[in-house]
Amino acid sequence: MKLRLVEENLVRQNKATMLLLLLLEEEFSRLGQLKPQSVSQIELSIQELMRQIVVERYSLRGLVGDSAPSAQKVADLYPLMDESMAENCRGLVKRLDETEQKCAKQAAKNNEMALALFDQSKGLLDFMHDQIKPKNTTAYSRFGRFAQAPSDARLLSGRM
Repeated sequence: MKLRLVEENLVRQNKATMLLLLLLEEEFSRLGQLKPQSVSQIELSIQELMRQIVVERYSLRGLVGDSAPSAQKVADLYPLMDESMAENCRGLVKRLDETEQKCAKQAAKNNEMALALFDQSKGLLDFMHDQIKPKNTTAYSRFGRFAQAPSDARLLSGRM
């Protein structure tokens, strides 16, 4: 019975990681469309889904340990399973690993896009600040009044 629970847990994890990949791809799409509100909503869904996946992982670890005291991973349970269940679990573990790799690549792309948008926004803000900042920094004296700057054309006066 515990071995069936292991298989069911792997099925749930596979479905969750496929959903995670879809959410990451949707997040990338929304980043490209410059929709920050919808990106935030997707990000919250991603965080909750990842929390649920972690709970499933801990549950699987407990199931593996309960099924065989010496087992550390699902592969250690294959000899205890019948041939069709073992083959199914091998396929599920392989698919889970492949989907996780795709999720990691997509998350890296999303990170790069978000950082690029941040750099672009920061550069635009810096440019705007430079444009509105006074060009002549000697406009006011240290007493808070307009500084008297000498003009270029002057008359010379004095003794010879």
